[in-house]
Formats: sequence, structure tokens, C-alpha cells
Amino acid sequence: METKIINKQDLAKLIDGLISAGARTVAPVKVGQMHLFQEVRSPAEAVFDYFLARRSPKEFLFPQTEPIFSYTRQKDSVKIHPVDMAFPRTVVFGLRPCDAAGPGILDALFAWDYEDKFWFNRREQTAFVSMTCAQADHACFCSSVGLSPDAADTGADLHLTLLDDGQRYFVEAPTGKGKKLVSEFPSLFKPATDSDAAARGSAGEKAKGLITRKLDLSNVKQWLGSHFTDELWERLSAKCIGCGACAFECPTCHCFDFQDEATPEGGVRCKNWDSCCIDNFTLHASGHNPRNIQHKRYRQRIMHKFKYYIDKFGKTLCTGCGRCSRQCPVTLDIAEVLENIAAKAASGS
Repeated sequence: METKIINKQDLAKLIDGLISAGARTVAPVKVGQMHLFQEVRSPAEAVFDYFLARRSPKEFLFPQTEPIFSYTRQKDSVKIHPVDMAFPRTVVFGLRPCDAAGPGILDALFAWDYEDKFWFNRREQTAFVSMTCAQADHACFCSSVGLSPDAADTGADLHLTLLDDGQRYFVEAPTGKGKKLVSEFPSLFKPATDSDAAARGSAGEKAKGLITRKLDLSNVKQWLGSHFTDELWERLSAKCIGCGACAFECPTCHCFDFQDEATPEGGVRCKNWDSCCIDNFTLHASGHNPRNIQHKRYRQRIMHKFKYYIDKFGKTLCTGCGRCSRQCPVTLDIAEVLENIAAKAASGS
């Protein structure tokens, strides 16, 4: 893997250079009391000394709402108008490894029985520059799902680790897109020495030590496969209000719906985020709802992430970022749910 050094001033120049070149440049921005991924017009807007953005950056590949096509009514027919699929070059800076892992997990889904051109065209035009974590809390459990707070090779194109001097980043370029970024701005990147690599290793170990919540998920999938019906579902999800906040904050939740926004002359068909935890998600036109009680919907969320997606695509549909637990208005903690399932699996109940 290609490695370099970039200092903080040159990182700002890199961002400025991309903006000047016309790339849509995205970074964490302080908005009130939270940080959000937003397009920046100046490197001064970007904030890298932060914990975790309120939402994952998945919306830059999978917008919350997007037009699929428009249509106009004609005398005896309907004319379809394709949307522009020429998406801009985008570079997302400052995401954490748990967020960088999300797109790679979702690639299999969007290429399943039909290749989603909206996803993959944006994917081709987007590069991710992740950063090693410097903070964590009790909701973080990335290491329990096979990730790491210093991981450079789980989805990022460039990965930056701030060294102990607080002024320089150790740069790792695991992909062609990452190497291209380095080659476009060669004067900003310096060679990394053996001592730099050692300092990077120390910083990585320090980051790993921040993750104190460790879950044993080794038997969770097997338990889920034989406990579709279990008292645990009603007991643990009793306080879930089905708001969908967990899904909208998540790097890997991807449920969506189609809706026609019609006018007398035509309209637009849009793809909109949805959530399996919302009561109308499985409501049939007949009025029947196979998941008519909230615990069935919450069960689907856990089953999808920790069994069905693994069965279908070989990957866990969770990066352990902890957003769903932090943002839940009734403090329903997904790690606590998994701990309960793991305990049942261990006891054979």
C-alpha cells in the first residue's frame, strides 16, 4: 500500500485544490451542536477534530430522495424523460472507518438482480478520505463486527492518521482512486519514513484502545436462524416507537420506496428512503400488514443486519458506529439487544 505524509496546512491546500478544480468537496461541518457532512466552499469550513457526524455520508451515494425519471401526459400516451446521470466528481473527507465501510457493504445489494446505475455512477465518481478515530463512546462497537477505528482498507480510498506531533497525517492509499489523488497533488505529499510508520502503528493501537465495548457475535446468526419466534423480541422492542431514526442515521440501512409526484400535466417518479421499522413499510394495498406489530418490525431490523444479509451477501449489515443507539429517542441500544441474544445463544435458550 502506498504511504505518504501530509501536514495540516497541505491538507487544507488539497481541499482547496479540489474545490478550485470543480470537484464537489464534502467534509464534516459544525452545524449548531452537531457535525454534518456538507459540501464545503473553503477548507476553513471543514472540521476534523470531531467525534462522529450525526448522519453517515451515505446520502452522497444514495440521496434521501432522488428523481428516477419524469413524465408528461400526451393525448394517447405518456412520454418518459430520463434524468441526467452525469454526476459530479465528489471527494468526501473526514469520515470514520465505520462510515467508509458502508458503501462496500452495500455494493452487493445494489448489484444484486439489477445493477442500480444511480448508485454505481455516483460510486465511480466518489472518493472517500477517512481518518483514524481519536474519540469513541460506549455505543461504539466496530471491532465486534470485524472493523477497526484505524482501518485503512475497509472502504476508504485514502486514509489519514494524525501522528503524535498533532501536525502531520500518515497517509495510506489502498485504492487506485487514492493513488490518483496523491498523483494529482504531488507537492503536497512527502515520503513516509520508517519512524513515521511506527508512529502510525502506535496511533492505531491507541485508537483501538478507545473501543471498550466488546460483543461476542459468534453465535448470534445461528441463534437468529432458529428463533424467529421468541419472547425476546417483544421484551426488548417494547419501547420502540417505529420512528425510523435508526435507519436514517445508519451507514448501511437502504430500504426505499417509489412515489410518483404527479401534476395534471405529468410528474416525477422519486426514490425515497424508507425503513422496515415504520408501520406502513409492509402495508399491502389490500389493507393486510404482515408486520402489523412493532416487535415484528424490530425483529426484521435485527434479522436483516445479522442473518439475512450475511446469508445473501456474506457481510454483516452493520458497522458498529452506534448512531442508532445514540439517536434513538427511547434509548433502544442495538448492542444491548445483541448482548441479550448472545447470552441466550450461550445458554442454549
